[in-house]
Amino acid sequence: MSTLDRYTCEQVFRLLDDYVDRELTREEIDRVEQHLATCAQCASESRFEHGIVEGLKNKIRHIDVPASLVEKIETALKRHRDPRGPHPDDVEER
Repeated sequence: MSTLDRYTCEQVFRLLDDYVDRELTREEIDRVEQHLATCAQCASESRFEHGIVEGLKNKIRHIDVPASLVEKIETALKRHRDPRGPHPDDVEER
């Protein structure tokens, strides 16, 4: 890979949140990971951000969510997947 194809620290820093959230294309992921393999400072920042995200995920798992909120979220997700709304077979009786 030529130096023109490699990301700089500035480019990686701008993409780091999306990298941690797995929102990059395969090509972007490869370039970020190639940079992280050669840059200790960016690799350290990446580990730090991954740690923050994992810590938040662990804390969120321990929060009791009201059933009504879960239902609203599930309905919104179904609508997002299918703008016509949930299929009648997907609606649970409560």
